[in-house]
Amino acid sequence: MSSTTPPPAHTPTAPTAPNGPVSFGFLAHPTSTGHRNQVRALDLFGRLLDEHRGTAREEGVRYSVPMPLITSITSPTGARCTGEVRYLPYTAEQMLRRPVTARDMVVGEAARLRDAGAALIGLGGATSIVGDRGVWTQARLGTAVTSGNSLTVYAAHRELLHVVRMLELRPESTRVAVVGYPGSIGLAVARLLLADGFELDLVCRRGRRAPSAMLAHLAPEDHARVRLVDKVAGCSPETRLFVTASSVGGLVDPDRLRPGSVVVDVALPRDVTAPPAPASDVLVIDGGLVSGSSAVVLGDGSLPGPTQQLNGCLAETMVLALEGRAESFSLGRELPLERVRTIGRIAARHGFTPVPLASFGRPVADEEVLRLARHHRPARSSAAPAPGVTGPTRRRFRERINPPMARLFGAHGLDRVFTRGSGCTLTTEDGTDYLDFVAGYGCLNLGHNHPAVTERLRDFLDRGSPTFVQYVSMPEQAAELAERLGDLAPGRPERVFFSNSGTEAVEAALKVARAATGRTRLVHTENSYHGKTLGALSVTGRARHREAFGPLLPDTVAVPFGDLDALAAAVDGAAAFIVEPVQGEGGVVLPPAGYLKAARELCRRAGAAFVLDEIQTGLGRTGRLFAAEHDGLDPDVLCVAKSLSGGLVPIAATLCRGDLWDAAYGSTDRALLHSSTFGGGNFAAAAGLATLDVLTSEGLPEHARKVGEHLRGALRAACAPYGFVKDVRGIGLMTAIEFDGDFSGAVSSLTDELLTRVPGDLHALADWLPDDLRAALARTGEAVEATLGDMMCLRFVAALARDHRILTFVTANHTRVMRIQPPLVLSTAEADRFVAGVEAVCRELALHADLDAWRPRTA
Repeated sequence: MSSTTPPPAHTPTAPTAPNGPVSFGFLAHPTSTGHRNQVRALDLFGRLLDEHRGTAREEGVRYSVPMPLITSITSPTGARCTGEVRYLPYTAEQMLRRPVTARDMVVGEAARLRDAGAALIGLGGATSIVGDRGVWTQARLGTAVTSGNSLTVYAAHRELLHVVRMLELRPESTRVAVVGYPGSIGLAVARLLLADGFELDLVCRRGRRAPSAMLAHLAPEDHARVRLVDKVAGCSPETRLFVTASSVGGLVDPDRLRPGSVVVDVALPRDVTAPPAPASDVLVIDGGLVSGSSAVVLGDGSLPGPTQQLNGCLAETMVLALEGRAESFSLGRELPLERVRTIGRIAARHGFTPVPLASFGRPVADEEVLRLARHHRPARSSAAPAPGVTGPTRRRFRERINPPMARLFGAHGLDRVFTRGSGCTLTTEDGTDYLDFVAGYGCLNLGHNHPAVTERLRDFLDRGSPTFVQYVSMPEQAAELAERLGDLAPGRPERVFFSNSGTEAVEAALKVARAATGRTRLVHTENSYHGKTLGALSVTGRARHREAFGPLLPDTVAVPFGDLDALAAAVDGAAAFIVEPVQGEGGVVLPPAGYLKAARELCRRAGAAFVLDEIQTGLGRTGRLFAAEHDGLDPDVLCVAKSLSGGLVPIAATLCRGDLWDAAYGSTDRALLHSSTFGGGNFAAAAGLATLDVLTSEGLPEHARKVGEHLRGALRAACAPYGFVKDVRGIGLMTAIEFDGDFSGAVSSLTDELLTRVPGDLHALADWLPDDLRAALARTGEAVEATLGDMMCLRFVAALARDHRILTFVTANHTRVMRIQPPLVLSTAEADRFVAGVEAVCRELALHADLDAWRPRTA
């Protein structure tokens, strides 16, 4: 069949009454050049498959490519229909440039669908436009045809109303612009919005037509509520809501719109061709789309199907087929509003609704709409969010703090907002309690808001005590805290330097070692973590944290953790060796027995400072006040931070042997070589004093030892049947679960399976690929396998939070290790609740348990 010769005309079919599901066909088209090339690639791959299978192809030129993902659909009602979706390999722009040729092509390919058994043919956006919104195509085809515009209109209208409700706008005082009037979609949307009470700017190409002719499509009583304009820039100054449905595309520049504007873009080609600038406060909604609920099943349900963000034209064809309505439902310019509302009700019954919203293919969170509210009602910009939607915190975090982290949180269900904390419990804004086994990554040894510390701080403020007096006087509380720390710490260090964070404490340690010894080399261990300022990062043994910031400090040497021979070779002539008693961010890795004590002796003989980083392990975490006590260590420099204030105020301390500090800073000229503006403030020191009192009076280090041993024993028993749990390890209340994230060979095995099982010698086709492409595919496979290993631990973390309201997270150096660092006030009952949650998640994630431990599930 020639592309310019349509099939003979048939007598139009009359609408059929619902009589059980019917088979459908749908003609789609690519929405972008990349999408078009995807279709072409699938066609090429299909041809290669046919050649290798020896499959005979239909003679003649074919102008469409089958998409096998949608072959049947089952709705929540139980109705099921079959269908075929085919893509024309031309974008809307290409078809609209040659409408006559495209029209004949559409009819020819639709005839193929009809002849294959489709009782209803759906047309994509551009394929319906080139056929006079389906009228010409239906007349030539002689079977039921629908443009899908009714459901497209319904979805666009509901999407706009969803935005209006979230912004708490009143239709009677809100103006909306409809771009593309009086096209089929633009006209129907305008009529719906007028029925809602909105005033409209109608953006249209009038040419020489009189305004009265353009308004003739609307009821006379509505004429006073509309303005005709010939371009978007001519819209009313107060207009910030737009529905765009032109047939030419590219009519709206989002960067020229006023802040707070929302565009529901239904046009094909798109009227907004690129996302607006992030700071523009303009939101573009993918208009006319619907999404299927989880009860909508494509195919046999064994694989997830494309049920999200479906074009309304495709979805209309599907739901009509499910209803058994093989009729030309949406044709021509005039779309009766009752039909629009009817198809919306039918779609909802079969599980398809216009929300959630999307923008350029990505889901739109409520916060993205709510952030625009201040532009619509500035006097109420601080008002509480509307019922059923979340507050602005997620939006603020995503926009102003860390967008990639916000995406990670959202993907794994971690984007919650807590408003209260007490002990081991955090509470969200809606009153849901979570058991906190992260505890600020070691900052909350006393739990959230320990009353003894908060009372001490209130008393400090009520007395009007000065906090910021360092370097102009001798701060009272800071001096007392320094004495207390020196008396409690191993080796009884004589000097204390206060700062604000763990990485600052490490910086101070490195500087004092270099200044005191006159040497430069700094030795650290592989897999260590000491902070993210440049000096601390230079002695952090994880390339992922370092590589973006090089060059770092020169003359730093990494040695394997636990390797005394390597340390002996490196420490000779060094200024310092810095080490963690337990590698916390490294995955809660304990040192070999005797390693730390021997390392201390090596440093002493070499004249290098032995720096012990107890930022995570200190203050009771490991079952002793300091982890150094387990090995009887007396470090030259000891770093503490995190929980020193009970997690309420930033504070850190670098404790130093007196003679080492004197060698570095013990003269008038050098006394202030290292300082910190906020370090040593009285307010933070008051919190530190209260924290030390609680740790000792409540016996929390010993409590951590007992509860930690109970927790690990119970965890090992609970995890024993599951092979994907590689290890449970730790000390005190510093515990880790390491997962077996080995997915090596998964991708290559799957590829080999497909090449083997699909008919035809596809191995020969794969062998024919260029070497550089084969190497790139191999690297991609390895990256996918590594990501799967990381993802398993993150899914475990997400499941614990989602299903059991327990918070955990991965360690910084190893995303296959789940950190378990609850407050030291953890009760045995809370520990048992955690174990029960872990066991339940293991059961859910397990493909199998060890056969010896397997038990049948009771009825």
